Order: sequence, then structure tokens, then C-alpha cells
Amino acid sequence: MATVQAMCAQLRHRGPDDEGFHIGGPCAIGMRRLSIIDLATGHQPISNEDGTVWVVFNGEIYNYRELRQDLMRRGHRFATNSDTETLIHLYEEEGLEGIQRLRGMFAYAIWDERARRLTLVRDRFGKKPLYYAQTAGGFYFGSELKCIRKVTGPFDVDEQAIRLYLQFGYIPDPWSPYRQIRKVPAGCWMQIEATNIPANGAVNSVTRQGRYWSAPEPLAGLPETFSEREAIEEIRRVFDESVRMRMISDVPLGAFLSGGIDSSLVVASMARQSEAPIRTFSIGWDDNAYNELPYARMVARAFATDHREFIVKPDAVDLLPRLVRYLDEPFADASAIPTYLVSQCAVQSVKVVLSGDGGDELFGGY
Repeated sequence: MATVQAMCAQLRHRGPDDEGFHIGGPCAIGMRRLSIIDLATGHQPISNEDGTVWVVFNGEIYNYRELRQDLMRRGHRFATNSDTETLIHLYEEEGLEGIQRLRGMFAYAIWDERARRLTLVRDRFGKKPLYYAQTAGGFYFGSELKCIRKVTGPFDVDEQAIRLYLQFGYIPDPWSPYRQIRKVPAGCWMQIEATNIPANGAVNSVTRQGRYWSAPEPLAGLPETFSEREAIEEIRRVFDESVRMRMISDVPLGAFLSGGIDSSLVVASMARQSEAPIRTFSIGWDDNAYNELPYARMVARAFATDHREFIVKPDAVDLLPRLVRYLDEPFADASAIPTYLVSQCAVQSVKVVLSGDGGDELFGGY
């Protein structure tokens, strides 16, 4: 228990609202929670009806209501209204095959006490981090490097990972800065059988691992006669549906607004689908050459948002030690600095924000 508590303590900044632990046989799991859905009964870890299967989960399952109804029709009983519990019953019903039904951003671990099996799963694009390490003392996993380093090590720097960082500006999965720590790749799962754990608690190897999703081929499945107008209408339909699903929340929600195309489209879609004004947040700089506030104001006025602006004078040198601790590993994108600053401002009013991150990558904006 002391080990898993020490690991979770390193994640308090990610989950300030609650904590929980479960020990079952050779497995101990813990959770620091940021409460978004089911504030009253969403305490983790969560188990199935008879307490033989347990889950810890970071993220959000956007289609959990539909999955929940289907699982209830199949006879599963739910003790909470959280999206987390859906993962337990889906695992019981469909095993690894059920992962493909999930829509969301997630990293989760399921401990099956009957099978003595630990299952780790990461979302399709790797939005949620999931690290693991196999050491002489056992198998460890967590949302950040620092929680693993707290209770294990020392580790050797992975020179291949550093070369990849210098090439790409970040360290892609499955690498980490350390040879002994790896990331569960995006769109993948991993299972560790406890029957392979000898008396000293060491894990010799990962029993099974695989991929449940890969990016589809461009235009795969579209009819040959698909017109430009039909493409535009389909993109808008899918885009609006994606935004709508991400607006599900039991806490105040807003949006980052830079005035650029990506964040402006997200705000426009949110405004079309919300009865109340959307809360938007923008930051500006003293230097007009870098100040995008006028564009953000135009969008805020067009969609009648509850708009808030913050003029910041960041000292990047002072911020770096804090960002290095939060990021855990080298990351060369300077946008982390303004993102951190606007998040500091927004957290005074909301707990969840949508942003335009990913738009350039998806639509070829670069």
C-alpha cells in the first residue's frame, strides 16, 4: 500500500479531487481523480458487482451512456453513473474485443482477480499517457514518469529516445527517456498474467500485447461518386457530433479561443449546440506582433460567448522548471508555455475546456 500511495502522491496535480486504492492478491492499483462526470459516486477504483474485477481510469468515455444501456439490457448492474464503470462491465461482457466500441480519450488498467490478469489500454491517438516498467521488484505503471521513478530506479538514459527527440521534437511511443521505462503505444493493449510472478514479486515478461486500432486508409469506404458538397456536409456532421460528445460534463465547461481557424470552429460548433453562452478564454501579449486578441474578439462577438481575456507577461525562464516537472520528458513545442498560462487563467472559472489542438494535423494545416 505504501508504494502505490507514494506513486499516486506524485499525481496530485492531475487529480486534486479524490484518491483511492485497492489491493487484490499480487496487484495494487491507485487513482488520483479529477472529477468530471458523476461527482457523487464516481470514486475510484471501481469494481464489478461481486468485487472480482477492478478498474482505474484516466480520461473520458464519450459514448458511455449508449454502452451503459446496452450492458444493462444484457443483465449488468451499475452502482454508479460514471463512465468509468462502463469499462468494467464491457470487459466482463466482451473482453479485449470491447475496446473497439469505446469512443473517448483514455488510459486505464483492469485487474481481474479471478484470472489474475492485469490489462492496460491506451486510446487510439495516445491522448492520455500510460508508462510502464518491468524491474527486478515487479511491474509498475502510471500516468507519468515521476510516479514510477519515485519507487523504482535508478534508470539509464535511452540514447535512441534522445535521437528521436532531436529528430521530431518529442519522444514517440513506445520509447521514453529511460531504457527501463516504456509507453503503451497509442491504440494498443497489454496484459500481464500474475501466474508468471514468482515469490519475489518480479515480472519476467509481458504476457501478451496487441493493437486494437490503426488509422484507416484515406478515403477508405467512400463511394466513387462522393461529391465535394457531400464531403463538406459529412465533415460538418462528424465534426459537430465530435464536439457535442465532448461537451458532456457535470462541471463547468469552456473553450480556449485563439482566433485561429481550429479553435474558432470548435467554438462555433459549441455555440450551435448549447442553449447557454459558451465561456471562452484568450490570452494576449504586450507585443502587438504576436497578439491575436482582436481575432478572438471577432469570433466571441459572432457567437455571443462569455468571453474573457488575459494579458500576460510570461517569464519563460521562470516557468521552465515547472513545465519540465509536469512534462516529465523533453518536449520542444514552445506552445506549451501559452497553453499553461491560459489554463491557469481558465481554471478560475471552469474545470473542462475544449481546444483546437489537432486540427492542423488532421486537416493538413501545416
